[in-house]
Amino acid sequence: MITTDHSPNLVSVVVLDEFTLKDYQEFEELVNYKVQFEGPVSLLMDLREMSGFTVDVAWEEIRFSRQHAHDFRRIAVLTEDEWVTWSAWLSQFFVDADVQVFQDADEAREWVASTASEPTR
Repeated sequence: MITTDHSPNLVSVVVLDEFTLKDYQEFEELVNYKVQFEGPVSLLMDLREMSGFTVDVAWEEIRFSRQHAHDFRRIAVLTEDEWVTWSAWLSQFFVDADVQVFQDADEAREWVASTASEPTR
């Protein structure tokens, strides 16, 4: 299950329990809408309450990241999980965005929001 929130040029997602393909598709729809009308966005992914994800989510994430390689400015990932940290590090190869992993929510929000209103590169 996910919850989403957004403001100009910023999408925030909180994943609760298992991250399913339906959840990921909801996230994709929001990002596609924002990119279409606002251009590149920053992303805050709070994965601290995620219990896992389905295999189809992993494949969809790779596909979506490659398709939208230039549509993200900054991506902040909130997690304490080493595998998620490693996955975030790998995602840097698929997107033209600054990617950082945080354990503190305030630091993540401050970092990702600092470019949300900047002009596109």
